[in-house]
Amino acid sequence: MRRGLLTIGVLVLILGAAALISGIASSYVFFFWGAALIAAIVFERSRYKKIARKSPGPEWQRTSERFVDDETGKMVTVYVHPQTGERAYVQE
Repeated sequence: MRRGLLTIGVLVLILGAAALISGIASSYVFFFWGAALIAAIVFERSRYKKIARKSPGPEWQRTSERFVDDETGKMVTVYVHPQTGERAYVQE
């Protein structure tokens, strides 16, 4: 799905740029939405942390928070580092 949305964003961006170059004034909307879609997809990827396969270490505390990862369908447990508040996601 990400690849398809990225393709659509690139196509809309290219078509918007071509229309702008051709002098069609209202085509900036297509250029803007193509760029916005591409930026959203790239930002979304960097926003979420990767899921580890083993616990992060003895200084980390296991929480009661668990969820099913949408991509793998496997259970994920959340660990927290008490001094920094950093969270780690570990696949079970």
